[in-house]
Amino acid sequence: MGQSLVQNYLHTIFSTKHRQPLIKGAIEQELHAYLGGICNRLECQSIIVGGYVDHVHILCKLSKKIALVKLIEEVKSHSSKWMKTKGGEFSDFYWQDGYGAFSVNPSQVDAVVDYIANQHEHHQRKTFQDEYRAFLKKYRVEYDERFLWD
Repeated sequence: MGQSLVQNYLHTIFSTKHRQPLIKGAIEQELHAYLGGICNRLECQSIIVGGYVDHVHILCKLSKKIALVKLIEEVKSHSSKWMKTKGGEFSDFYWQDGYGAFSVNPSQVDAVVDYIANQHEHHQRKTFQDEYRAFLKKYRVEYDERFLWD
């Protein structure tokens, strides 16, 4: 084959350290735009970034030029440093150590976009922990609850 063709949609989820509710007000949209910009700079086309006060969801196309772990490392480290520049209330901003990353069937991209776009309404009924456990169950990911949260 003469060229490499890749189309991997990726839904990534991670929270603030100890699920601190720090992503609210004006910083929310700024942070989401910043996260999308990092993805785009790494040639991982950002489709939508959203979330709630204690976590984010990123739907992007994973580039053929970068490993998943490197994408997450870049997104989390750069955005954490950026958040610390946004004022004293963010001086202790950190992301949790782990993350969830799930492949998305191209036929389901629109449904995931809607899901991410409606995070505020969704979290009127469900906590981040319950949401994340549901993803792990849906994707049949085995986990130990003792090591799931930080």
